[in-house]
Amino acid sequence: MRITDKNGTTAAPLETAAKKEVAPRRELLRRALVFRLLLLGVVVAFGILALLITGRALFSLDVTLTTRLQSIHNPLFAGWMQLVSWIGFPPQIVIISLVFIGLLLLSGWKWEAAMTAIAGIFVELLNLFVKTAIHRPRPSTDFVQVVTTLDSFSFPSGHVMFFLVFFGFLAFLTFTLLKKSILRSFLLTIFSALILSVGISRIYVGQHWSSDVVGAYLLGSLALVVVVQVYLWGRARHFLQSAASPESRR
Repeated sequence: MRITDKNGTTAAPLETAAKKEVAPRRELLRRALVFRLLLLGVVVAFGILALLITGRALFSLDVTLTTRLQSIHNPLFAGWMQLVSWIGFPPQIVIISLVFIGLLLLSGWKWEAAMTAIAGIFVELLNLFVKTAIHRPRPSTDFVQVVTTLDSFSFPSGHVMFFLVFFGFLAFLTFTLLKKSILRSFLLTIFSALILSVGISRIYVGQHWSSDVVGAYLLGSLALVVVVQVYLWGRARHFLQSAASPESRR
């Protein structure tokens, strides 16, 4: 079927226009399905790991990986590992978090600042809940080198979860809110380096097993998805209300 306008020009077939509309929808549905399957895979993987750890507090692979990692004696590597791990402890991580939240507020991004604070609190509570439920002991000096012995439970790593959710959300904001620039590239590089390095650092200093770190990355990924979804929901709701308010039409 073809449509002819008043000048006698033949318009594009309706079938072609319909196909152009359907194709993006199918692609969006395909991507949504893949994303949901990935999330399901992460949930299943974390559940299996948590069950294994609940029934067995120590894996030989954990000891092997820690021993091999701690055999690296490069001073630059060791210094970076200790620095990244140190950043994750209070009061320094609290100060860093407040600085980023304050910068967001000063930039006029109030909802972003609020969600960044919520992300930090949410991931800390989630980590505490899971640690208490599984109560896995920390690595022992009988098996590996431990820089400082901690009294809290080990699974999953709190450092890794906090870095992934907090700095991961900041990376998301940086990517979506800032235009391409040296500043955006610099911030994304820093956030990515912290997120990737913190897991290795926690094993290197002997305060977590590798399975603690893997579990933290899995659970932290799920928590980050939740934070981003809540942020997007709140932002859309806020903008819609602002656009519909009488003040916005004056």
